Amino acid sequence: MAHPAAPGACERTVIENCAIATVDADDTEYADGHLVIAGNRIESLGAGRAPEGLENVVRRIDATGRLATPGLVNTHHHFYQWITRGLATDHNLFDWLVALYPTWSRIDEQMAHAAAQGSLAMMARGGVTTAMDHHYVYPKGAGDLSGTIIRAAAGMGVRFTLARGSMDRSEKDGGLPPDFAVETLEGALAATEETVGKHHDASFDAMTQVAVAPCSPFSISTELLRQGAELARRLGVRLHTHGSETVEEEQWCKELFGMGPTDYFESTGWLGEDVWMAHCVHMNDADIAAFARTKTGVAHCPSSNARLAAGIARVPDMLAAGVPVGLGVDGTASNESGELHTELRNALLINRLGAHREAALNARQALRLGTHGGAQVLGRAEQIGSLEAGKLADLVLWKIDGIGHSTIADPVTALVFGAAAPVTASFVNGRQIVEDSRLTTVDEDAIARSTRDEARRLARIAAES
Repeated sequence: MAHPAAPGACERTVIENCAIATVDADDTEYADGHLVIAGNRIESLGAGRAPEGLENVVRRIDATGRLATPGLVNTHHHFYQWITRGLATDHNLFDWLVALYPTWSRIDEQMAHAAAQGSLAMMARGGVTTAMDHHYVYPKGAGDLSGTIIRAAAGMGVRFTLARGSMDRSEKDGGLPPDFAVETLEGALAATEETVGKHHDASFDAMTQVAVAPCSPFSISTELLRQGAELARRLGVRLHTHGSETVEEEQWCKELFGMGPTDYFESTGWLGEDVWMAHCVHMNDADIAAFARTKTGVAHCPSSNARLAAGIARVPDMLAAGVPVGLGVDGTASNESGELHTELRNALLINRLGAHREAALNARQALRLGTHGGAQVLGRAEQIGSLEAGKLADLVLWKIDGIGHSTIADPVTALVFGAAAPVTASFVNGRQIVEDSRLTTVDEDAIARSTRDEARRLARIAAES
Protein backbone atom coordinates (compact mmCIF):
# COMPACT_ATOMS: atom_id res chain seq x y z
CA MET A 1 0.00 0.00 0.00
CA ALA A 2 1.33 3.43 -0.91
CA HIS A 3 1.66 5.77 2.02
CA PRO A 4 0.51 9.38 1.57
CA ALA A 5 3.56 11.59 1.27
CA ALA A 6 4.33 14.47 3.59
CA PRO A 7 3.99 17.91 1.98
CA GLY A 8 7.23 19.18 0.48
CA ALA A 9 7.16 22.40 2.50
CA CYS A 10 7.18 20.62 5.88
CA GLU A 11 9.83 21.40 8.43
CA ARG A 12 12.44 18.68 8.58
CA THR A 13 14.39 17.03 11.40
CA VAL A 14 17.53 15.14 10.41
CA ILE A 15 18.89 12.35 12.62
CA GLU A 16 22.36 11.01 11.78
CA ASN A 17 25.13 8.67 12.99
CA CYS A 18 22.85 6.10 14.65
CA ALA A 19 22.34 2.39 14.29
CA ILE A 20 18.88 1.70 12.86
CA ALA A 21 16.63 -1.36 13.25
CA THR A 22 13.75 -0.69 10.87
CA VAL A 23 11.68 -3.81 11.72
CA ASP A 24 10.41 -3.75 8.15
CA ALA A 25 9.41 -6.93 6.31
CA ASP A 26 13.08 -7.70 5.58
CA ASP A 27 14.38 -6.70 9.03
CA THR A 28 16.61 -4.12 7.34
CA GLU A 29 19.26 -2.67 9.64
CA TYR A 30 21.95 -0.03 9.29
CA ALA A 31 25.05 0.02 11.48
CA ASP A 32 25.47 3.76 10.84
CA GLY A 33 22.55 5.53 9.23
CA HIS A 34 20.21 8.49 9.07
CA LEU A 35 16.52 9.34 9.22
CA VAL A 36 14.73 12.41 7.89
CA ILE A 37 11.42 13.44 9.45
CA ALA A 38 9.24 15.80 7.40
CA GLY A 39 6.20 17.01 9.25
CA ASN A 40 4.62 13.95 10.84
CA ARG A 41 6.12 11.42 8.39
CA ILE A 42 9.37 9.57 7.90
CA GLU A 43 10.56 11.05 4.62
CA SER A 44 13.67 8.94 4.10
CA LEU A 45 16.21 6.75 5.87
CA GLY A 46 19.25 4.73 4.96
CA ALA A 47 22.94 4.13 5.43
CA GLY A 48 25.41 6.94 6.03
CA ARG A 49 24.63 10.61 6.30
CA ALA A 50 21.44 12.29 5.12
CA PRO A 51 21.29 13.71 1.58
CA GLU A 52 22.75 17.16 1.05
CA GLY A 53 20.61 20.14 0.14
CA LEU A 54 17.50 19.33 2.17
CA GLU A 55 15.27 22.36 2.61
CA ASN A 56 13.51 23.55 5.75
CA VAL A 57 15.80 21.63 8.11
CA VAL A 58 14.99 23.07 11.54
CA ARG A 59 16.97 20.58 13.61
CA ARG A 60 19.87 18.18 13.22
CA ILE A 61 20.47 15.46 15.83
CA ASP A 62 23.85 13.77 16.17
CA ALA A 63 22.71 10.34 17.38
CA THR A 64 26.14 8.79 17.88
CA GLY A 65 25.88 5.88 20.31
CA ARG A 66 22.13 5.55 19.77
CA LEU A 67 19.89 2.86 18.28
CA ALA A 68 16.84 4.06 16.36
CA THR A 69 13.78 1.79 16.38
CA PRO A 70 10.09 2.20 15.73
CA GLY A 71 8.25 3.47 18.77
CA LEU A 72 6.94 0.75 21.05
CA VAL A 73 3.26 -0.17 20.75
CA ASN A 74 1.39 -1.22 23.88
CA THR A 75 -1.57 -3.51 23.13
CA HIS A 76 -3.10 -4.09 26.57
CA HIS A 77 -3.34 -1.97 29.71
CA HIS A 78 -5.67 -0.77 32.47
CA PHE A 79 -4.58 2.76 33.33
CA TYR A 80 -6.79 3.18 36.41
CA GLN A 81 -4.80 0.50 38.22
CA TRP A 82 -1.85 2.91 38.59
CA ILE A 83 -3.42 4.08 41.87
CA THR A 84 -3.85 0.53 43.27
CA ARG A 85 -0.33 -0.83 42.78
CA GLY A 86 1.28 -3.15 45.30
CA LEU A 87 -1.93 -4.73 46.58
CA ALA A 88 -2.92 -8.43 46.67
CA THR A 89 0.62 -9.33 45.66
CA ASP A 90 0.35 -13.06 46.41
CA HIS A 91 -2.96 -13.86 44.67
CA ASN A 92 -3.94 -15.69 41.51
CA LEU A 93 -6.16 -13.90 38.98
CA PHE A 94 -9.60 -14.73 40.39
CA ASP A 95 -8.63 -14.04 44.02
CA TRP A 96 -6.84 -10.86 42.94
CA LEU A 97 -9.93 -9.61 41.12
CA VAL A 98 -12.22 -10.38 44.05
CA ALA A 99 -9.82 -8.56 46.38
CA LEU A 100 -9.53 -5.44 44.22
CA TYR A 101 -12.91 -4.98 42.51
CA PRO A 102 -14.46 -3.30 45.60
CA THR A 103 -11.69 -0.68 45.55
CA TRP A 104 -11.67 -0.19 41.78
CA SER A 105 -15.42 0.34 41.84
CA ARG A 106 -14.94 3.57 43.82
CA ILE A 107 -12.92 5.42 41.16
CA ASP A 108 -14.08 8.77 39.84
CA GLU A 109 -13.07 11.10 37.01
CA GLN A 110 -10.32 12.86 38.96
CA MET A 111 -8.76 9.53 39.96
CA ALA A 112 -9.03 8.15 36.43
CA HIS A 113 -7.29 11.21 34.97
CA ALA A 114 -4.40 11.07 37.43
CA ALA A 115 -4.01 7.31 36.99
CA ALA A 116 -4.04 7.66 33.20
CA GLN A 117 -1.33 10.32 33.40
CA GLY A 118 0.81 8.09 35.62
CA SER A 119 0.41 5.06 33.37
CA LEU A 120 1.05 7.03 30.20
CA ALA A 121 4.06 8.87 31.63
CA MET A 122 5.78 5.67 32.71
CA MET A 123 5.31 4.10 29.30
CA ALA A 124 6.13 7.17 27.24
CA ARG A 125 9.41 7.89 29.02
CA GLY A 126 10.35 4.27 28.25
CA GLY A 127 9.80 4.38 24.50
CA VAL A 128 6.07 3.78 24.03
CA THR A 129 4.66 5.98 21.27
CA THR A 130 1.30 4.20 20.84
CA ALA A 131 -0.63 3.27 23.97
CA MET A 132 -3.98 1.65 24.61
CA ASP A 133 -6.22 1.46 27.64
CA HIS A 134 -8.85 -1.19 28.26
CA HIS A 135 -11.09 0.67 30.67
CA TYR A 136 -14.13 -1.28 31.82
CA VAL A 137 -15.03 0.05 35.31
CA TYR A 138 -17.76 2.69 35.01
CA PRO A 139 -19.37 3.26 38.44
CA LYS A 140 -22.58 5.28 38.41
CA GLY A 141 -21.94 8.99 38.93
CA ALA A 142 -18.18 8.68 38.38
CA GLY A 143 -18.08 11.32 35.63
CA ASP A 144 -16.69 11.22 32.09
CA LEU A 145 -14.10 8.47 32.53
CA SER A 146 -13.54 7.78 28.83
CA GLY A 147 -13.16 11.44 28.02
CA THR A 148 -10.71 12.15 30.83
CA ILE A 149 -8.51 9.20 29.81
CA ILE A 150 -8.46 10.40 26.20
CA ARG A 151 -7.59 13.93 27.33
CA ALA A 152 -4.70 12.56 29.40
CA ALA A 153 -3.27 10.79 26.34
CA ALA A 154 -3.68 13.90 24.19
CA GLY A 155 -1.90 16.00 26.79
CA MET A 156 0.99 13.53 26.89
CA GLY A 157 1.26 13.57 23.09
CA VAL A 158 0.97 9.79 22.74
CA ARG A 159 -0.92 8.03 19.97
CA PHE A 160 -3.81 6.25 21.67
CA THR A 161 -6.51 3.60 21.40
CA LEU A 162 -9.23 3.54 24.04
CA ALA A 163 -10.75 0.08 24.30
CA ARG A 164 -14.11 1.11 25.78
CA GLY A 165 -14.81 -1.78 28.11
CA SER A 166 -17.93 -2.86 29.95
CA MET A 167 -19.27 -5.35 32.47
CA ASP A 168 -22.87 -6.49 32.98
CA ARG A 169 -22.42 -9.77 34.90
CA SER A 170 -22.06 -9.04 38.63
CA GLU A 171 -21.93 -11.23 41.72
CA LYS A 172 -25.70 -11.76 41.72
CA ASP A 173 -25.42 -13.22 38.20
CA GLY A 174 -22.45 -15.45 39.02
CA GLY A 175 -19.77 -12.95 37.93
CA LEU A 176 -16.89 -11.45 39.90
CA PRO A 177 -17.58 -7.67 40.08
CA PRO A 178 -19.74 -6.21 42.88
CA ASP A 179 -23.33 -5.53 41.86
CA PHE A 180 -22.89 -1.73 42.01
CA ALA A 181 -19.88 -1.83 39.68
CA VAL A 182 -21.53 -3.01 36.46
CA GLU A 183 -23.62 -1.43 33.71
CA THR A 184 -26.78 -2.77 32.12
CA LEU A 185 -26.52 -4.44 28.71
CA GLU A 186 -28.36 -1.57 27.06
CA GLY A 187 -26.44 1.08 28.95
CA ALA A 188 -23.05 -0.41 28.10
CA LEU A 189 -23.83 -0.68 24.40
CA ALA A 190 -25.24 2.85 24.22
CA ALA A 191 -22.29 4.37 26.07
CA THR A 192 -19.82 2.49 23.89
CA GLU A 193 -21.49 3.67 20.70
CA GLU A 194 -21.49 7.24 22.01
CA THR A 195 -17.76 7.01 22.81
CA VAL A 196 -16.95 5.75 19.31
CA GLY A 197 -19.03 8.49 17.71
CA LYS A 198 -17.42 11.21 19.80
CA HIS A 199 -13.77 10.16 19.81
CA HIS A 200 -12.84 7.63 17.10
CA ASP A 201 -10.70 8.94 14.23
CA ALA A 202 -10.28 6.59 11.26
CA SER A 203 -7.76 8.75 9.39
CA PHE A 204 -4.23 7.62 8.45
CA ASP A 205 -2.53 9.76 11.07
CA ALA A 206 -5.21 9.44 13.78
CA MET A 207 -4.02 10.18 17.29
CA THR A 208 -7.14 8.73 18.96
CA GLN A 209 -9.08 5.59 18.10
CA VAL A 210 -11.73 3.60 19.99
CA ALA A 211 -12.39 -0.14 20.14
CA VAL A 212 -15.39 -2.06 21.52
CA ALA A 213 -14.14 -4.06 24.50
CA PRO A 214 -16.44 -6.00 26.87
CA CYS A 215 -14.23 -7.08 29.75
CA SER A 216 -13.98 -10.88 30.05
CA PRO A 217 -16.19 -13.99 29.99
CA PHE A 218 -16.63 -14.00 33.77
CA SER A 219 -17.84 -10.39 33.98
CA ILE A 220 -20.06 -10.05 30.90
CA SER A 221 -23.14 -11.73 29.52
CA THR A 222 -23.15 -13.71 26.30
CA GLU A 223 -25.52 -11.13 24.87
CA LEU A 224 -23.08 -8.29 25.60
CA LEU A 225 -20.38 -10.19 23.74
CA ARG A 226 -22.64 -10.93 20.78
CA GLN A 227 -24.16 -7.48 20.50
CA GLY A 228 -20.78 -5.85 21.17
CA ALA A 229 -19.34 -7.62 18.14
CA GLU A 230 -22.28 -6.54 16.02
CA LEU A 231 -21.89 -2.96 17.22
CA ALA A 232 -18.16 -2.84 16.47
CA ARG A 233 -18.64 -4.14 12.95
CA ARG A 234 -21.51 -1.78 12.26
CA LEU A 235 -19.32 1.14 13.39
CA GLY A 236 -16.17 -0.14 11.65
CA VAL A 237 -13.96 -0.32 14.74
CA ARG A 238 -11.90 -3.08 16.34
CA LEU A 239 -12.84 -5.50 19.13
CA HIS A 240 -10.88 -6.34 22.27
CA THR A 241 -11.34 -8.53 25.36
CA HIS A 242 -9.52 -10.86 27.74
CA GLY A 243 -9.27 -14.50 26.73
CA SER A 244 -7.84 -17.82 27.95
CA GLU A 245 -5.88 -16.14 30.73
CA THR A 246 -6.03 -18.87 33.38
CA VAL A 247 -6.90 -22.51 33.94
CA GLU A 248 -9.76 -21.34 36.16
CA GLU A 249 -11.23 -19.31 33.29
CA GLU A 250 -11.15 -22.35 31.01
CA GLN A 251 -12.91 -24.48 33.63
CA TRP A 252 -15.43 -21.71 34.27
CA CYS A 253 -16.31 -21.47 30.54
CA LYS A 254 -16.71 -25.23 30.22
CA GLU A 255 -18.98 -25.40 33.27
CA LEU A 256 -21.13 -22.43 32.23
CA PHE A 257 -21.14 -22.69 28.44
CA GLY A 258 -20.14 -26.29 27.77
CA MET A 259 -17.07 -25.27 25.75
CA GLY A 260 -13.64 -23.71 26.16
CA PRO A 261 -12.98 -19.96 25.77
CA THR A 262 -11.94 -20.01 22.10
CA ASP A 263 -15.00 -21.99 20.98
CA TYR A 264 -17.18 -19.72 23.11
CA PHE A 265 -15.68 -16.60 21.55
CA GLU A 266 -16.15 -18.02 18.06
CA SER A 267 -19.80 -18.82 18.83
CA THR A 268 -20.41 -15.15 19.71
CA GLY A 269 -18.63 -13.64 16.69
CA TRP A 270 -15.41 -12.87 18.54
CA LEU A 271 -12.79 -14.30 16.22
CA GLY A 272 -11.58 -12.30 13.24
CA GLU A 273 -8.88 -10.02 11.87
CA ASP A 274 -10.58 -7.07 13.60
CA VAL A 275 -10.26 -8.76 17.04
CA TRP A 276 -7.40 -8.94 19.50
CA MET A 277 -7.42 -10.62 22.91
CA ALA A 278 -5.26 -10.17 25.97
CA HIS A 279 -3.16 -12.98 27.48
CA CYS A 280 -4.24 -16.17 25.63
CA VAL A 281 -2.10 -18.24 27.98
CA HIS A 282 -4.02 -21.51 27.95
CA MET A 283 -4.42 -22.27 24.25
CA ASN A 284 -4.34 -25.76 22.78
CA ASP A 285 -3.37 -26.58 19.18
CA ALA A 286 -6.95 -26.19 17.97
CA ASP A 287 -7.26 -22.78 19.65
CA ILE A 288 -4.06 -21.53 18.02
CA ALA A 289 -5.20 -22.88 14.65
CA ALA A 290 -8.51 -21.01 15.03
CA PHE A 291 -6.72 -17.76 15.82
CA ALA A 292 -4.38 -18.27 12.86
CA ARG A 293 -7.24 -19.11 10.48
CA THR A 294 -9.19 -16.01 11.48
CA LYS A 295 -6.13 -13.74 12.02
CA THR A 296 -7.31 -12.95 15.56
CA GLY A 297 -4.58 -11.02 17.38
CA VAL A 298 -3.00 -11.59 20.80
CA ALA A 299 -1.68 -9.10 23.37
CA HIS A 300 1.09 -11.00 25.18
CA CYS A 301 1.66 -9.75 28.76
CA PRO A 302 4.58 -11.76 30.14
CA SER A 303 5.16 -9.88 33.40
CA SER A 304 1.49 -9.83 34.39
CA ASN A 305 1.10 -13.50 33.47
CA ALA A 306 4.00 -14.29 35.79
CA ARG A 307 2.88 -11.94 38.58
CA LEU A 308 -0.56 -13.63 38.73
CA ALA A 309 0.90 -17.13 38.17
CA ALA A 310 -1.28 -17.51 35.06
CA GLY A 311 1.31 -19.47 33.06
CA ILE A 312 3.46 -19.16 29.96
CA ALA A 313 1.67 -18.30 26.72
CA ARG A 314 2.65 -20.33 23.66
CA VAL A 315 3.98 -17.33 21.76
CA PRO A 316 6.46 -19.26 19.56
CA ASP A 317 3.68 -21.58 18.42
CA MET A 318 1.36 -18.65 17.76
CA LEU A 319 3.97 -16.88 15.65
CA ALA A 320 4.78 -20.06 13.73
CA ALA A 321 1.08 -20.50 12.94
CA GLY A 322 0.74 -16.90 11.72
CA VAL A 323 -1.14 -15.39 14.67
CA PRO A 324 -0.55 -11.62 15.03
CA VAL A 325 1.09 -11.04 18.45
CA GLY A 326 1.97 -7.79 20.21
CA LEU A 327 3.15 -6.95 23.73
CA GLY A 328 1.17 -5.50 26.61
CA VAL A 329 2.07 -3.98 29.97
CA ASP A 330 -1.31 -4.99 31.42
CA GLY A 331 -2.67 -3.08 34.39
CA THR A 332 -0.16 -1.81 36.89
CA ALA A 333 -1.87 -3.63 39.74
CA SER A 334 -0.44 -6.79 38.13
CA ASN A 335 2.71 -5.27 36.61
CA GLU A 336 3.81 -2.61 39.03
CA SER A 337 6.69 -1.36 36.86
CA GLY A 338 4.23 -0.11 34.26
CA GLU A 339 6.86 -0.21 31.50
CA LEU A 340 6.74 -1.85 28.09
CA HIS A 341 10.45 -1.76 27.16
CA THR A 342 11.16 -4.23 29.96
CA GLU A 343 8.58 -6.56 28.38
CA LEU A 344 10.90 -7.06 25.39
CA ARG A 345 13.35 -8.79 27.70
CA ASN A 346 10.72 -10.53 29.79
CA ALA A 347 8.94 -11.93 26.74
CA LEU A 348 12.19 -13.44 25.51
CA LEU A 349 13.27 -14.85 28.88
CA ILE A 350 9.92 -16.23 30.02
CA ASN A 351 9.21 -17.90 26.69
CA ARG A 352 12.59 -19.64 26.91
CA LEU A 353 11.29 -21.37 30.04
CA GLY A 354 8.65 -23.05 27.86
CA ALA A 355 8.79 -26.03 25.54
CA HIS A 356 10.98 -24.37 22.89
CA ARG A 357 13.68 -23.39 25.40
CA GLU A 358 16.52 -21.35 23.85
CA ALA A 359 14.86 -21.44 20.40
CA ALA A 360 11.65 -19.80 21.66
CA LEU A 361 12.41 -16.16 20.78
CA ASN A 362 15.47 -14.16 19.80
CA ALA A 363 16.22 -10.47 20.27
CA ARG A 364 14.84 -9.36 16.92
CA GLN A 365 11.65 -11.34 17.34
CA ALA A 366 11.15 -9.70 20.74
CA LEU A 367 11.66 -6.24 19.24
CA ARG A 368 9.18 -7.10 16.47
CA LEU A 369 6.57 -8.11 19.05
CA GLY A 370 6.90 -4.71 20.72
CA THR A 371 6.71 -2.69 17.51
CA HIS A 372 5.36 -4.12 14.25
CA GLY A 373 3.48 -6.90 16.05
CA GLY A 374 1.69 -4.39 18.22
CA ALA A 375 0.83 -2.26 15.19
CA GLN A 376 -0.69 -5.33 13.52
CA VAL A 377 -2.75 -6.15 16.57
CA LEU A 378 -4.14 -2.61 16.73
CA GLY A 379 -4.86 -2.60 13.01
CA ARG A 380 -2.30 0.11 12.26
CA ALA A 381 0.59 -1.71 10.58
CA GLU A 382 0.23 0.45 7.47
CA GLN A 383 0.95 3.59 9.49
CA ILE A 384 3.27 2.64 12.37
CA GLY A 385 5.38 -0.22 13.77
CA SER A 386 8.34 -0.02 11.39
CA LEU A 387 10.69 2.66 10.12
CA GLU A 388 9.83 3.14 6.44
CA ALA A 389 9.51 6.14 4.17
CA GLY A 390 5.93 7.40 4.19
CA LYS A 391 5.02 5.97 7.56
CA LEU A 392 4.20 8.15 10.54
CA ALA A 393 7.19 9.53 12.41
CA ASP A 394 6.83 7.49 15.61
CA LEU A 395 10.37 6.51 16.59
CA VAL A 396 12.75 6.20 19.51
CA LEU A 397 16.47 6.79 20.01
CA TRP A 398 17.92 4.49 22.69
CA LYS A 399 21.27 5.23 24.37
CA ILE A 400 23.40 2.11 24.01
CA ASP A 401 26.90 3.51 24.58
CA GLY A 402 26.53 3.91 28.35
CA ILE A 403 27.68 1.63 31.14
CA GLY A 404 24.69 -0.68 30.81
CA HIS A 405 25.24 -1.53 27.15
CA SER A 406 28.59 -0.38 25.78
CA THR A 407 30.22 -3.83 25.85
CA ILE A 408 27.40 -5.51 23.87
CA ALA A 409 28.44 -5.22 20.23
CA ASP A 410 25.06 -5.83 18.61
CA PRO A 411 22.66 -2.90 19.20
CA VAL A 412 19.43 -4.93 19.14
CA THR A 413 20.91 -7.50 21.52
CA ALA A 414 21.94 -4.63 23.80
CA LEU A 415 18.39 -3.25 23.79
CA VAL A 416 16.60 -6.56 24.45
CA PHE A 417 19.05 -8.55 26.58
CA GLY A 418 20.58 -5.64 28.46
CA ALA A 419 19.28 -3.38 31.19
CA ALA A 420 16.42 -1.04 30.34
CA ALA A 421 18.06 1.38 27.91
CA PRO A 422 17.64 5.13 28.46
CA VAL A 423 15.50 6.93 25.88
CA THR A 424 17.34 9.98 24.62
CA ALA A 425 14.57 11.02 22.24
CA SER A 426 11.07 9.81 21.40
CA PHE A 427 8.96 11.22 18.58
CA VAL A 428 5.22 10.76 18.05
CA ASN A 429 3.67 12.06 14.84
CA GLY A 430 6.92 13.97 14.27
CA ARG A 431 6.73 15.75 17.65
CA GLN A 432 9.38 15.06 20.29
CA ILE A 433 7.79 13.98 23.59
CA VAL A 434 10.88 12.66 25.44
CA GLU A 435 14.37 14.12 25.72
CA ASP A 436 17.09 12.48 27.82
CA SER A 437 14.57 10.19 29.57
CA ARG A 438 12.34 13.11 30.62
CA LEU A 439 8.92 13.91 29.23
CA THR A 440 8.75 17.23 27.40
CA THR A 441 4.96 17.57 27.37
CA VAL A 442 4.06 17.23 31.07
CA ASP A 443 5.52 17.74 34.55
CA GLU A 444 6.57 14.30 35.80
CA ASP A 445 6.97 15.45 39.40
CA ALA A 446 3.46 16.93 39.43
CA ILE A 447 2.08 13.65 38.09
CA ALA A 448 3.89 11.70 40.82
CA ARG A 449 2.29 13.95 43.46
CA SER A 450 -1.21 13.80 41.99
CA THR A 451 -1.19 10.04 41.55
CA ARG A 452 0.01 9.56 45.14
CA ASP A 453 -2.74 11.84 46.41
CA GLU A 454 -5.43 10.09 44.38
CA ALA A 455 -4.20 6.65 45.46
CA ARG A 456 -4.50 7.71 49.09
CA ARG A 457 -7.95 9.24 48.48
CA LEU A 458 -9.17 6.04 46.83
CA ALA A 459 -7.80 3.92 49.67
CA ARG A 460 -9.64 6.09 52.21
CA ILE A 461 -12.92 5.91 50.31
CA ALA A 462 -12.63 2.15 49.87
CA ALA A 463 -11.87 1.66 53.58
CA GLU A 464 -14.87 3.77 54.59
CA SER A 465 -17.11 1.78 52.26
